[in-house]
Amino acid sequence: LATLIPPSVVLIIYGLAAQVSITKLFAASAVPGLLLASLFITYILVRVRLNPGLAPIYDIPETGLPFFSRLKFLKGVILPGVLIAGVLGVIYSGVATVTEAAALGAVGAIVVAAVRKELTWVMARDAMRQTVLTVGSIIWLVLGAVSLIGIYNRIGGGEFLRGLLTALDIAPIWVIVVMMLIVMVLGTFLEWIAIIFITVPIFAPVVIDLGYDPVWFGVLFAMNIQIYYLSPPFGPACFFLKSVAPKGIELQEIFRAVLPFIGLQAIGLFIVLFFPQVALWLPSMLE
Repeated sequence: LATLIPPSVVLIIYGLAAQVSITKLFAASAVPGLLLASLFITYILVRVRLNPGLAPIYDIPETGLPFFSRLKFLKGVILPGVLIAGVLGVIYSGVATVTEAAALGAVGAIVVAAVRKELTWVMARDAMRQTVLTVGSIIWLVLGAVSLIGIYNRIGGGEFLRGLLTALDIAPIWVIVVMMLIVMVLGTFLEWIAIIFITVPIFAPVVIDLGYDPVWFGVLFAMNIQIYYLSPPFGPACFFLKSVAPKGIELQEIFRAVLPFIGLQAIGLFIVLFFPQVALWLPSMLE
């Protein structure tokens, strides 16, 4: 659910590319995110009910500690929880932009680490190094994608594709479906950030011309990218999981295991596609 649940990087980059409010995108993604979480939870409960061997019950030894004494072990999550709630709170309330909230979160993380006596020069060095590596890789991806879309638009490719999509002799909603299929195909061989910078500048004006809300389309886009993360044979999430999975678990097993979740995500995508208010209800309430 990382592509939907704030602070989703996918939604942030989409908002920048489509020039729509990132705060509205975060608000619009909340209900679809809860919808998908509900579908996942329901599936897991039903599956385990039918086959209890998938999630056997283990006897947890009694610690002998009173309930309130056990709560002391949770004190380590209080400050991080307050930080997360504060960052998301200033975004949803409109007090700060996403960029300002990110800066607040970075400063807050340093303060939390210092209070917990975990802030060291080694940690700061590693954090800065990882930041440089991440930002550097994103800049190169953006540079390539922006160069490609610039040349493509310069030779008239953007106008051609927009004209092709708007000229399709089908209902507007099916034009959106065609766009989703294009994103799915591109997801088999391109990084998500490249897909955004290549397709969104072309698709967003068409979405508006068709009378749809680009915020709603952004939620659909993020849900589509989420399917790409899991879909074999290129699903990055499956390869990440294989790298940390216990020995003996094969990649083919992981691919088979994610298929039901891909189906559930497709169901959620079509629910939001044909019932836009699932995504647009919360932003309209916050205005």
